[in-house]
Amino acid sequence: MIELVLLASESLVEKLSQHLIDELEAGSVSIEDADADSPDEQALYGEPGLPAPQARWRRSRLVVVFDNDTKASAAATWALAWAPAGEVVLDALRAVEDQDWVRVTQAQFAPVAIMPGFWIVPSWHDVPAGASHVIRLDPGQAFGTGTHPTTQMCLRWIARHAPDDALRWQRVLDYGCGSGVLAIAAALWGARGVEAVDIDAAALEAARANALANQVAVMAGTPERASGRYALVLANILATPLTVLAPLLSQFVEPGGHLVLAGILARQADALRHAYAPTLELEVADELDGWILMTASRSS
Repeated sequence: MIELVLLASESLVEKLSQHLIDELEAGSVSIEDADADSPDEQALYGEPGLPAPQARWRRSRLVVVFDNDTKASAAATWALAWAPAGEVVLDALRAVEDQDWVRVTQAQFAPVAIMPGFWIVPSWHDVPAGASHVIRLDPGQAFGTGTHPTTQMCLRWIARHAPDDALRWQRVLDYGCGSGVLAIAAALWGARGVEAVDIDAAALEAARANALANQVAVMAGTPERASGRYALVLANILATPLTVLAPLLSQFVEPGGHLVLAGILARQADALRHAYAPTLELEVADELDGWILMTASRSS
């Protein structure tokens, strides 16, 4: 394989990338901040729940992969001729050593210990010794591999409360389920009637596949399928949608039931308390790496 590296100004990145893929047969185009780790580096993504400070980097580095030198050289020649002077710069044209990319990707994901005996384990790894509760979960298009602090806190809450409460978890709702990991964990720890809902079709496909791989019953669908009351409502999304959804999520919690919310930064706790105050009293139940878990119970 041959790797072509171009530096391009903000206004040209989208058209340049599209042409490289559609017309010049590039196998892939990845885009990076050309000024990363320099005084000119600019943030592209804002904090969770806040708008991004800008849409694109001032200059981007395009790493373009071709299957032969002829295509890569032709693409470099076209790009330099197409762009206004100085707007696209050739940074490198080099051979790339063949690698087992599947193995390289898999090496990034190792088993994750949630609590003693409770593990998230990718399918290509052996189950760690002493694991009594194991979720087999492979990285995919949906959020929720078990590595993010918000997911880990939700999983810890489920594991800690299941010994006393699982028999009462006859209906469970995972709202904004992503990969379905929270729904799967609830079912694994003894819950029944577990539902997982999401607006993303890829998330629902991943949730169904992951539930099947873990041999647990999870009913996955769009948010419209959620109805009635649940003994446990889980929502690991972000503070802004959790605030908007406060009336809806609150009404799903049955008397004696629990609401578990994540995706919240520590500084956002008061805003969430205020949003849910008309119906439920939220409290911080866990904290990890600047993120918090907030829970509430409805009186019987």
